[in-house]
Amino acid sequence: MSKQDTQDFEAAAASSPQSVVEFSEERHGLFERIQHVLHQTPALVPLVVLMISLAVFGILLGSKFFSPFALTLILQQVAIVGIVGAAQSLVILTAGIDLSVGAIMVLSSVVMGQFTFRYGLPVEVAIGCGLLVGTFCGFINGWLIAIMKLPPFIVTLGMWQIVLATNFLYSANETIRSQEIATEAPLLQLFGWTFKVGADESGRGGANFTVGVIFMVVLICVLAYVLKQTAWGRHVYAVGDDPEAAELSGVQVKRTLISVYMLSGLICAFAGWALIGRIGSVSPTSGQLANIESITAVVIGGISLFGGRGSIAGMLFGALIVGVFTLGLRLLGADAQWTYLLIGALIIGAVAVDQWIRKVAS
Repeated sequence: MSKQDTQDFEAAAASSPQSVVEFSEERHGLFERIQHVLHQTPALVPLVVLMISLAVFGILLGSKFFSPFALTLILQQVAIVGIVGAAQSLVILTAGIDLSVGAIMVLSSVVMGQFTFRYGLPVEVAIGCGLLVGTFCGFINGWLIAIMKLPPFIVTLGMWQIVLATNFLYSANETIRSQEIATEAPLLQLFGWTFKVGADESGRGGANFTVGVIFMVVLICVLAYVLKQTAWGRHVYAVGDDPEAAELSGVQVKRTLISVYMLSGLICAFAGWALIGRIGSVSPTSGQLANIESITAVVIGGISLFGGRGSIAGMLFGALIVGVFTLGLRLLGADAQWTYLLIGALIIGAVAVDQWIRKVAS
C-alpha cells in the first residue's frame, strides 16, 4: 500500500465515527418528529387505519362496498357506539373509566318507554325523565369518585350491576313492541327516522341517513369544539394528565370530574333514546355489549387509557374502523370470529402505540 493510500484510509477512518453519529442523530430526530406528530394529532393513526381498511375492502369488493347504501349502513350501525363512545371518551380523558354506560343507556330507554305506556305521561315528559335519570346516574358516579375518592373502575362496576338490576326489576323484563310505539308514541323512534340524499325522481338509489347518525356527528363536533376551545375542555385534559398539578393551577378538579360524569350520563340517556329508534322497541335486554364496544372505539381511536391525551374525532374513527371491518368481512362471507380477531389485534396495537408515544415523550 502506498503512502498516499495509507493517508486516504486514515482520513476515511477518522471521519467515519462522525458520519455514524450524524446518521444516528438524523434517525433519532426522525423518530422524535413522528412521535411529536402523533402526540399532537392522536387521531392520525386511526384515520390512517380507517383509510387503509376502506381501500382494502374497496379493492376486494368493488362497488358492492363503496355503494352509498353500504357506506351509510356503516354509519347507521356505529351510531349507538359513537354516541356511547363520546360519553366514554370524556371519562377516559380524565384517566377514569365508566363500565356503566351501557346499563345507563338501557335504563334511560326503559324509563322513557315505561313512563309513556305505563303511567300515560306525555311522550315529551317521559323523554325528559329518561334524560334526567341518565344524568342522575352519572352524578352518583362522579360524586363517589370525586368526593369519596373511590376508584372509577370499582364505582362504575358497582353502578353497572345496580343499574342493570334496577332495569330488569322496574321493567319486569317487559318489551314494548315497535308497533305500539309507532302508533301511540312515534317521537320515541325519532332517532330511527330516515331520509334520503341523492335519490332519483323515483326515490331509488342515494344514501340513507337517520336522525341518529346526524345526532352522532353533531354531538362529536360540539364536544370536539368544547374540549379544544373552552376552559372546561382544557380542565378535562389537565385533570387527566395530572390532577395534583391541575389543582395547584387553580382547576376545580372535583367539580370537573362530577360534571364529566354527569355529562356522560346525559349522553348515555340520549343513546338510550337513539337505541329505541335503532331497534324500534324498548327492550331491557338490548345494548348488552355497549360497554365493551365503547371502550374498543375509544382505545382504537387513540385516546390514552392513562388520560390527558386523545380526541373525540379519533373515537369516531375507531368506531368506524370496527364498522368497516364488520360489514366488509360479512360481505366477503368470512366467519364472524375473524372480526373479533382483527379488532383484538387493533386494540393491542393501539395500546402499544400509545405506550411508545409516552415512552419517547418522557
